[in-house]
Amino acid sequence: MQDKSIFRSTIIYIIVILLGLSCLIPMWNVVAISLSGSDAVMANKVGLFPVKFTLGAYEKIISDHQFWRSFGISVFRVVATLAINLFLIVTMAYPLSKSEKAFTTRKIFMNIMIFAILFSGGMIPTYLVVKRLGLINSIWSLILPGAVPIGSVILVMNFFRGVPKSLEEAAAMDGATPWQTLLKIYIPMSLPSLATVSLFSIVGSWNDFFGGLLYMTRTENYPLMTYIQSLTINISETLQNSTGLTAEQFQALTAVSNKNLNAAKIVVAVLPLLLIYPFMQKYFVKGIVVGSVKE
Repeated sequence: MQDKSIFRSTIIYIIVILLGLSCLIPMWNVVAISLSGSDAVMANKVGLFPVKFTLGAYEKIISDHQFWRSFGISVFRVVATLAINLFLIVTMAYPLSKSEKAFTTRKIFMNIMIFAILFSGGMIPTYLVVKRLGLINSIWSLILPGAVPIGSVILVMNFFRGVPKSLEEAAAMDGATPWQTLLKIYIPMSLPSLATVSLFSIVGSWNDFFGGLLYMTRTENYPLMTYIQSLTINISETLQNSTGLTAEQFQALTAVSNKNLNAAKIVVAVLPLLLIYPFMQKYFVKGIVVGSVKE
């Protein structure tokens, strides 16, 4: 019996290790490509280690003023989006978690939310609304259209419905107001679900580059992902019109190909998320499972 248990554990460990390597090796290869010379990259000579080591791709991305400006825009966007998302998610999910006896129009609001999930406004109507409000080239055009993530509201609402009613009743008997009950009972007990929706918000707003292309007409207003996406085009154009470059600048640019520049973009894009994810990992699975099975 014990031998069978050891055999099963060994098989599970081998499968988990293989799955882990299948995710880690491609990512490691991307890092190696980003640190290799353009000749080796174009000849497909790069495996798990850099060939003709160079930091040219990262220097191209980092050594300009616009990179840091776009980085600041993205950081502000992530922080503001997260704060607005959490406030609206919690204040919507709390009343919707109540029964129809306590919240008589709950069903109407739920139907409106489901309708919004099934039939969203779409890109063009959303763009027209944003333009009509005068938000083109404003940071708020990147934040407000996604201020209420309905899927996250439903996730947190289901988590709230799993909080024991006896706790709320005890708080009411002690004279706690609904706001005090929400802040001192529901939110502290719902950290897994809040961490999960926070991760959704951070990843979505950090990785989104299309919003910048859609709502920003000036390069100086681009968030980081939109700006990095535009660098590929700029390198090609610069090399084609290289008459104004010094020999050192031309050599630095030719050391960078679109392929290793794209690899460097991937590394830069995932690095902040890799730093954040370990702190939220312990809440992530619990938040998804508990918040998705009640309704």
